[in-house]
Amino acid sequence: MELLKVSYEQKTVLRNLMELYQYDMSQYEAESENDVNEYGLYDYKYLDHYWTEEGRYPYFVIQSGKLAGFVLVREIKTARDSSRKYSMAEFFILKKYRKQAIGKKAAFKVFEMFKGKWSIAWLEKNRSAQAFWTKIISEYTIGEYSETTFSGNPAIEFNA
Repeated sequence: MELLKVSYEQKTVLRNLMELYQYDMSQYEAESENDVNEYGLYDYKYLDHYWTEEGRYPYFVIQSGKLAGFVLVREIKTARDSSRKYSMAEFFILKKYRKQAIGKKAAFKVFEMFKGKWSIAWLEKNRSAQAFWTKIISEYTIGEYSETTFSGNPAIEFNA
């Protein structure tokens, strides 16, 4: 498993994978929050920001030379704490590559690339994400993390 930084020229590929991700996520969101547009697309509104704003890092997850998913990392600052913190803005592994530890390897590699404070949140209804992130972060930190909320959703904070 390797991570490959997504270039601007590869943005369309990421946009296509994002459609699959948003389709998966639509089952957990309120009806109006993740509807397709008039063209039948979800149209991730922050995609262009990964090439126009600092503190956003897009990566493809590559397994045996094939696209297996993507990781979008975002650097965030909160009103109460001006220090740098990272967030896993979006994390997606294609279904055929799940349950093979590819997501775990990708997450661990990202944590090693972006050392510091992390906050990873998921939609409350997404029990699979909760189980995945709790297991991954518990293993990575040897249980040194705290449960909290971020933008109204359950989250885990830890240091990488």
